Amino acid sequence: MYKNESLKKYLDDLAAKLPAPGGGSAAAFGAALGAALISMVVNFTLGKPKYAKYENELKTILVKSEKLREEFLRLTDLDVIAYRSKNARDALNTPFMVSRLCYEGVKLCLPLVKKGNVNLISDVAVAAIMLESAFASAYFNVEINLKGLEDKKLAGAIRKELTQKGKSIKKIRTAMEEKVGQIIRG
Repeated sequence: MYKNESLKKYLDDLAAKLPAPGGGSAAAFGAALGAALISMVVNFTLGKPKYAKYENELKTILVKSEKLREEFLRLTDLDVIAYRSKNARDALNTPFMVSRLCYEGVKLCLPLVKKGNVNLISDVAVAAIMLESAFASAYFNVEINLKGLEDKKLAGAIRKELTQKGKSIKKIRTAMEEKVGQIIRG
């Protein structure tokens, strides 16, 4: 679907009077951008003598960020498909997965503050902010879809998990913001 289309096509459809893509798909796409930035930072760090002692960890981060980028791109399309199918469970599952994966992505950012190419430190911050924003965006899509969920116990468990992950993301991003600010200001 959009995975193989131009950005212009996606944005034109997002802006149009169409039922989908919408906010859920946009959240996934924003998360894909955050994951891509993580990969970019690692790619610019690998092979630099200054960061050689972190090479194995950086390669692991790169594998994870690339898997996330691909999955977020898949979820960008999956959200459109779920919305069009009117299947309430699919409409809930897709943004829930985006939220969970955003949490995993943000956790990759903090080590890059120390172990990533210092010339790209602002890109690490942008990646974390984009993933946090995508998390919040997906969270709203989860919430609206929980309204139709008859299993109130499951709805409560989902809310609890996402509330905890949201607090953790904010904590990581705040800590990162402080460290990045110190590095940028010297």
